[in-house]
Amino acid sequence: MKNARERMDVIAAYRDVGSYRGAAAICGTTHKTVRRIIEAHEATTGAATVDDVAAWPVIERSARVRNYDEVADLVAEKVRKTAGRISAKRLLPAARAAGYAGSPRNFRRLVSEEKKAWRLGQARAGGRRPAVWTPGEVLVIDWGVENVGGRRLHVFCAVLAWSRFRFVRFAEDEKASTTLALLAECFEVLAGVPKVVLADRMACLKGGVVANLVVPAPDYVRFAAHYRFRPDYCHAADPESKGIVENLVGYAKDDLMVPLTLEDDPWKGPGSGLARVNARAATWCAEVNAATHSEICAVPAQRLETERGLLAVLPSLRLEVGPKPVARKVDKLSCIRFASARYSVPNRLIGSTVTVLVDERDRQLRVVEPLTGEVHAEHALVGPGETSIVDAHYGGPRPDTPRRAARPKTPAEKEFVALGPAAEAFLTGAATAGVTKLSTEISEILTLRAAHGTAPVLAALERAVAFSRWRAADVRSILATNGQAPSPTPAGQALVLTLPMVPTRSLDAYRIQPQPGGPQGGDRA
Repeated sequence: MKNARERMDVIAAYRDVGSYRGAAAICGTTHKTVRRIIEAHEATTGAATVDDVAAWPVIERSARVRNYDEVADLVAEKVRKTAGRISAKRLLPAARAAGYAGSPRNFRRLVSEEKKAWRLGQARAGGRRPAVWTPGEVLVIDWGVENVGGRRLHVFCAVLAWSRFRFVRFAEDEKASTTLALLAECFEVLAGVPKVVLADRMACLKGGVVANLVVPAPDYVRFAAHYRFRPDYCHAADPESKGIVENLVGYAKDDLMVPLTLEDDPWKGPGSGLARVNARAATWCAEVNAATHSEICAVPAQRLETERGLLAVLPSLRLEVGPKPVARKVDKLSCIRFASARYSVPNRLIGSTVTVLVDERDRQLRVVEPLTGEVHAEHALVGPGETSIVDAHYGGPRPDTPRRAARPKTPAEKEFVALGPAAEAFLTGAATAGVTKLSTEISEILTLRAAHGTAPVLAALERAVAFSRWRAADVRSILATNGQAPSPTPAGQALVLTLPMVPTRSLDAYRIQPQPGGPQGGDRA
C-alpha cells in the first residue's frame, strides 16, 4: 500500500503527463495502481493539497478466503492439546470429517502455521531470558556417548558457568560411582568447589521424582555434604536450561572424539587405552581453556584464576562412594587372592595395586583401576582354593606340558648350551633317556667341536636328536660321514592308478564238460 507522500507523487506525475502509463513509468509502479489512486483522489472533495492527503479513503483489500478456514479452529485446538507434537498426517482424517475438502499440501501448510504460532506463544509466555552467572556459583555437568574404535565410549563434561572453564574426561559407563569420581576429579582440577552443581535428571544421581521435584540419590547427598555444595536438577526434557554444557558435549564429540574414530585403532598401544584417551582429553582441555571464548571474549583459564578465590575449599580427603572397595596387589603369577581363591589379571599389572569389586547378586568379581574405574578383568566367583584363569591375561593359551628349560651351572654346561637349541634339545633328550655320564659326554662333544667346527657339530647334534642317539660316540660316527649319511623320509601317499578296462568271462566258461562215453560221476579211469 502506498503512503501519503507516494500517492501525492503519483498525482503530481499524472497531472504532468496526463496518462496512467506515463505516470506509472515515472513513479515506478503499475498503471492500475495509478488509476486507483487518481480515482480515489477525484472521488474525494477538498483533498487537493498535501496536508489533506491523510483524509483520502484507503481502499483495503478484503481478506482472502482459504479452503481451510473452517477447520482452522480445530487444528489450533489439537496443536494446543498435543503441545505442538501432532502431525498433519494424523490430523487430516479429523479435518476431512469436519468438512475440509482441500489438498493435503494445503492442510500441511495450515498445521505448520498453527505450530509456529503455538511455539511463538509458548516462548512469549515462558519468558526465557539470558542467564546471568555469578563467579563461584554454578558448575553444570552432563554425559555424552559415542562409538570410538568399535567400543562405546562415554564422555563426562563439566563447565564452570562464569569463567566457562571446561573439564572433559572419558569413562566406560555412567554409573553413580564413575560420575562422582569424575566430579571429584573436576573439583581437584578447579582447586575448589562451587556453590551449586546443576545436572539433568540422570538416573545415576536421581533417587526419585515427587511432584516434579527430583529427590537426589543417597550417595549423591552424602557426596554433596562432604564437598559442601547444593545439588540442583533441570526440568524434564528441558535442555535449554543447561545449554552451556550441551554445547560442550557437542564440541567435545566433534573436536575430540571424531578424530579418535579416524585412527586405525585408538585402543592399541602400551598401557591402558582409557588412560591414553583421558590423557588426550586433558591436553585438549588445556588447549581450549587457553583460547579466547567467543561468548565472553576472554580466556577461561585466566578467568578461573579470578574465580578461584570465590570457590569453597576442597576437603582434605576424597570421599569413597558405593561399596567399600577392596585393594589387592598383583603377585608374580599375575593373580590376586580374594576369599582364599586366585583370579588372574593382565600380566602388565604385576606389582601394581588394583581395586576388587564383588557383585553378590550376579556372583561376579571385577578388578578395576583405583582412580579411573577401568575394568581390567571380570570373573565368576569360585570357591576357596580354586583358581579362575583367563588365557588372554597371559598372552595365549596354557601349554599342554610344562617347559623344563636347562639351567647350566658349570663352565662346560654353559658352553654346551650356548651352542643353541639343538644342543639344548640333545641335553634334554639325553637326560630323559637316562644317560648317567652326561657330563662326560658333553665334554667329549665340546672336544669334537674344537676339531670339526661349530656348524658340523650342530648338524650332527640335530641328526642325533632326530634318531635318539645320545652318546658322544654316536655324534663322532655322524661326523665321520662328513654329511653324506642318508636322510630317510617317511612314506608318502599311496599311488593310485586308473587301470584300463578289459573284457571278462563268467565262471561258466571255465566249466569242464564231461566227454561222451567217458567215466561218469565218481567212476575212476
